[in-house]
Amino acid sequence: MNFYWIKTPQIIKQLFSNQVWDIPNKENKIYLTFDDGPTLEITEWVLEVLKENNIKATFFCIGNNMEKHPEIFKKIINDGHCIGNHTFNHKNGWKTKTADYLQNIELCQNQLLNLKSKVLSLKSRIFRPPYGKIHPYQSKKLRKLGYKIIMWDILTADFDGKTSKEKCLENATQKVTSGSIIVFHDSVKAFSNLEYTLPKTIQILKEKGFVFDVIS
Repeated sequence: MNFYWIKTPQIIKQLFSNQVWDIPNKENKIYLTFDDGPTLEITEWVLEVLKENNIKATFFCIGNNMEKHPEIFKKIINDGHCIGNHTFNHKNGWKTKTADYLQNIELCQNQLLNLKSKVLSLKSRIFRPPYGKIHPYQSKKLRKLGYKIIMWDILTADFDGKTSKEKCLENATQKVTSGSIIVFHDSVKAFSNLEYTLPKTIQILKEKGFVFDVIS
């Protein structure tokens, strides 16, 4: 059974302060993020929900999925969202040799830049480790290469089949504060929770006075 915090404890943020857990601000800005896409139909559904609500978000994409679904990737870019690296094959840093891990990240970055160059000239150097699992040495190496490692403040647990959609909504909304980075997944596994939770999360957080921004 996997253990995870819904709200990342302050002590964890302090211990791993070289990684970005939240983005404090006085404007009530928060940050929706989506991991594991682009995924056929699901990412497109997410984009429609975001467009309907005039929200920009940040997508941490898997290189292999970008390769399989380049048109969806381009739609994310054309809709004005930001893109981050999520490795090429969804690698677990704790179970991968550092050289192999860095190579997999670079494969994803090359795929990202190759596709992105056809629609936008800007470069992205933000990275989120799959499962949140990365060794300190891997983190140090990546930061030396110019990456910002983006973690999270709020984990919705939409990916967990044992988490009900109601609990997922509670996770996504109850402990959000200004600067919170919130994690959803535009994946097949998460979609039953995501489909219910995302529109309601946006509505609730807007009613609480939060505004949405991107990570770059």
